[in-house]
Amino acid sequence: MALFPGTRLGPYLVAAQIGAGGMGEVYRARDERLGRDVALKSLPEAFTGDAQRMARFQREAQLLASLSHSNIATIHGLEVSGATRALVMELVEGPTLADRIAQGAIPMDEALPIAKQITEALEYAHERGIIHRDLKPANIKLTKEGAVKILDFGLAKALADDPATPDASNSPTLSVAATKAGFILGTAAYMSPEQAKGKSVDRRADIWSFGVVLYEMLTGQRLHSGETASETLAAVIKDEPDWSKLSSGTPLGIRELLRRCLTKDPRARLRDIGEARIVLQDALTQPQANVSLGEARPWAGEQGAAGVRVWRVALPWILSVVLAAIAGLAVWTSWRGKPAPAPVVRRFVVDLPRGQVFWGPQPWIAISPDGWHAAYLASRLDGPGWGLYVRRMDQLQASSIPEEDLNQPFFSPDGQWVGYFAGTKLKKVSIQGGAPVTLCDVTNPRGASWSEDGTIIFSPDGAGGLWKVSAAGGRPEALTQSAAVADRLSHRWPHVLPNGRAVLFTVSGLSGGSQYSAIAALSLKTGKIHTLLEGGSSPRYLASGHIVYGRAGTLYAVSFDVERLELTGTPVPVEEDVRMDVTTGAGYYDTSREGTLVYLSGSAPVDLNELVWVDRKGTEKTIPAQPRAYSNVRVSPDGNRVVARVADSNVDIWVYEVRRGALSRLTFQPEEDESPVWTPDGKRIAFSSSIAAKGRSIVWKNADGSGVEEVLWEGGTHTHVNSISPDQRWLAFTDYDAGTHGDLWVLPLQGERKPQPFHKTTFNEYDACFSPDGRWIAYTSDESGQNEIYVQAFPGSGGKWQVSAGGGEGPVWAPNGKELFYRDGGKMVTVSIATTPAFSAGAPRLLFEGSQIRNPRREANYDVSPDGQRFLMTKGSGIGSRAAQYQVALNWTEEMKRRARPSKK
Repeated sequence: MALFPGTRLGPYLVAAQIGAGGMGEVYRARDERLGRDVALKSLPEAFTGDAQRMARFQREAQLLASLSHSNIATIHGLEVSGATRALVMELVEGPTLADRIAQGAIPMDEALPIAKQITEALEYAHERGIIHRDLKPANIKLTKEGAVKILDFGLAKALADDPATPDASNSPTLSVAATKAGFILGTAAYMSPEQAKGKSVDRRADIWSFGVVLYEMLTGQRLHSGETASETLAAVIKDEPDWSKLSSGTPLGIRELLRRCLTKDPRARLRDIGEARIVLQDALTQPQANVSLGEARPWAGEQGAAGVRVWRVALPWILSVVLAAIAGLAVWTSWRGKPAPAPVVRRFVVDLPRGQVFWGPQPWIAISPDGWHAAYLASRLDGPGWGLYVRRMDQLQASSIPEEDLNQPFFSPDGQWVGYFAGTKLKKVSIQGGAPVTLCDVTNPRGASWSEDGTIIFSPDGAGGLWKVSAAGGRPEALTQSAAVADRLSHRWPHVLPNGRAVLFTVSGLSGGSQYSAIAALSLKTGKIHTLLEGGSSPRYLASGHIVYGRAGTLYAVSFDVERLELTGTPVPVEEDVRMDVTTGAGYYDTSREGTLVYLSGSAPVDLNELVWVDRKGTEKTIPAQPRAYSNVRVSPDGNRVVARVADSNVDIWVYEVRRGALSRLTFQPEEDESPVWTPDGKRIAFSSSIAAKGRSIVWKNADGSGVEEVLWEGGTHTHVNSISPDQRWLAFTDYDAGTHGDLWVLPLQGERKPQPFHKTTFNEYDACFSPDGRWIAYTSDESGQNEIYVQAFPGSGGKWQVSAGGGEGPVWAPNGKELFYRDGGKMVTVSIATTPAFSAGAPRLLFEGSQIRNPRREANYDVSPDGQRFLMTKGSGIGSRAAQYQVALNWTEEMKRRARPSKK
């Protein structure tokens, strides 16, 4: 069905038609829910009217949507609106490979990188049992950055009339658009012989099509063609390739690769596209080893099959002679005392074991200094939470660390221990197994690094300076104060230099992202801080003499004098598409001592969830607000509005109006806004922000969006607004201090706005909540060794009572003041409360259990309706990114050194 500009399909607003093909028209559209442009491929009406075909297509589309590779255009989903069915896909800008070939044959140095990226995409899909079936230049996009994106992956099978029937018309361009001759010819020319004969196909059909595409790139001409589809198919089945059209300078390895791909008998064809990738990689990294056949072309048309047979017999002998010569040359150069050739950079992808995905709040990955082990955080598909896994680089299986809620792993210098944070503790554990060892307390950590002298340098709270502690445990000591560098907010992501005399770290801006940060070096001998460069985060030092750091998804390298703590070159980009956290500046990558690189590719996933009402029995009812990355949800006093923190491209406060079904943004500044609460009269919303110049601030704004933010107080570190008293005279909040950890404060909202401590100890206290009569404050504390719920009189120094038993977080009062609710892991618990004649609490009672109760963020993530009968919660929508692999580059420093050279003095 045709779509017109201005047409709305669910959350997508159609802008313009950008293409048409046998599988439907393609349109540019704006995803107003996520604020991005997408491509919509409308499916033909003849197809969508068949219920069985649509059901089969939906099953296939779900499988195709699981493909997550940088060279495959992503399928986001299937949008249904009335009789219209449209695939929602990644919008890829740029010309197609067909457009490029129309300009003439592609030079070898340009063609081989394109071909290699095609093989990488096919290899990834083939390993998952998915075949393209319609690979051709028109389905291959070339971005302005030089990246290849393959379109319509697997849609040939998904859109087939009857996939069980082996028929040549299974090419979607032939079956769906039989009247569009141009498309018919385009598809037929790239069919494998077995496909043209109507036989069943497997991955070898894609290998043939790849060979046809590579041949066309190098010659500028189609391998087989005809005036009609039948003539083209006949040529595919009968005619041999005209090898004479290849340039005389085509390397022998590429010629042999083409012959192996374009063998008509699939049993004699190249068995795995990964072999083609290796040949192309070798041709790119060792061009001097490729032999040109000159004018003596045994592949030329006049030589025919006899010439091919001669070379097939002679090739092993030639290779033996060449390898012997290379070996002899290596011995000779060694004898002459000359350096051996530089190691070859090798890249590959490592898939996580079945049942694991990078889908946690911090999908961390680390590599041991010797490069032998990788440690990573992954979510478990078979249960809640996420875990820490350690994997030898030469083994398939990973061992798990037996503890929940781990993050930010790092290795000891000898690679035998993994340090990590778990809740409010810094711990370590041997990679050989055994019990974890607690080293010290933390609050909201931002990275750690293990020095060869047996100390660990870490950022304990993400809002101050760096500290150090013995790797055996003990009392931490402060190393830096955050005000020491340009009045920035915090020092984070430390990396100890190999000489142990200095540490690199990130000086974080107010928003935490790499573009607002700086890279600095601290001399551990003098205490002096050297600011090295602006605009970067998560630095690493390599033995090659370079600093590597991340900025907006790209790794940069710059040469560095480790003794003088000075840069000696200019930063240059060395790796793209590396995942960075826009909020904290964390870079999800790591390097070994000698330069093996491991990283997660792509942008950080946005874990979308839904707003739901849950009654006291656990029955859910979804609120019709579009899925977003909601947290810190609060219900207005009249129950007609919901306020929430939304973390997608930026972290802001949004308001959802229940009656109108409208979601609107309340804050617009680039700084991070969070922990919103309603004033009891419902007129304002108070929240924590970095809008002011000094640290975190408490501000409020009119709930209807009018006016501007008013700063109530500034100067916090990691500040969370918790609750406002019923008389609107006091605001309770949590602030974190490196010495006392989480503390509870109250801010007067009338007169002089100077915070007063309510509960300030060496333990963690947070989630303060005023009772409906304002006489009590409930809160969470870990003073007993685990988080429990306490109630304390307000104001004054009245009594204090523990009301939970066996753990609890996130207390919220019932509106009538007779109950107190809290979370205990995945359980929602209630406690009866009486305040006259004296305070008393009943036994905790389970209301219901559910995954939506768990909360990876510390502050409460639910609220109670005005009638006290329902709970506002968030629930994962199943929409989001679930990467299940990471990238590895061996000998990566060889590639980096060629780009990041020291400046000449």
